[in-house]
Amino acid sequence: MSGSLVCVGTGMTLGAHISPIARSHIEQADIVFSLMANGFAQKWLEEINTDVRCLQRFYQEGKNRNITYNEMVEAILSQVRDGKKVVAAFYGHPGVFACVSHRAIKKAKLEELPATMEPGISAEDCLYADLAIDPGKTGCIHYETSQFMFYKRNIDTAAHLILWQVALAGDKSLGKFSTGKAYRQVLVDLLLEHYPADHQVILYQAKGIAIDAMREDKISLTDLVDAELFMHTTLVIPPCRKMQPNEAILAKLAAIDKKEDRIKNGPELTLVL
Repeated sequence: MSGSLVCVGTGMTLGAHISPIARSHIEQADIVFSLMANGFAQKWLEEINTDVRCLQRFYQEGKNRNITYNEMVEAILSQVRDGKKVVAAFYGHPGVFACVSHRAIKKAKLEELPATMEPGISAEDCLYADLAIDPGKTGCIHYETSQFMFYKRNIDTAAHLILWQVALAGDKSLGKFSTGKAYRQVLVDLLLEHYPADHQVILYQAKGIAIDAMREDKISLTDLVDAELFMHTTLVIPPCRKMQPNEAILAKLAAIDKKEDRIKNGPELTLVL
């Protein structure tokens, strides 16, 4: 009998964000592999399914995370190959900052094993709600913090800039759980090329359980160096300038509008006396 894999998201707030289909997959699975935010979430999963196996054990300080992720993938797929109905449950969205799910599904499909993903409520979804940000108003640019530092990326200071995993700023080893002040100073110096030193930024953390309070610490950009940061802390940088009209494009669009109006209304009639 062929096994199968479904990667599901349990959402950010324990028990409140999980979708009915994700819960159903967990309940009906032969084995559930879990990567949860805390022990409470792990215990909650164990109440839904009797065979829940935590993937956190593969993490070690100083161990390259690529090795960790590949070990997790192999643990998951070994059970799928054995014909088991496997669910991999991730907090938040299973495809957002969760490369294990993508790697596992890709490898399963290469082996012609059924593999799918069901979405969940991510930290990004919670961020928009908690901080009252409408991404359609001025736009949002999202980067993983270290990637933002390692490569030349575009910055639009008229939009929100959202940097994920800011506690890992500048880590090239893929083995640290956080980096120090010297690394953060490099990030701040990079941002100071575009933003004022006293620009107010937000340190955000979504709620893990319903009784928690989400984190919304507003600090000056330069204070980021000494701020208390965790693996799940997100840096939100609001716009520091207004959007600038693109006059050339607006003129072209106005000309098109004028032409379409003439076509719609027909040719003007000239009265001959």
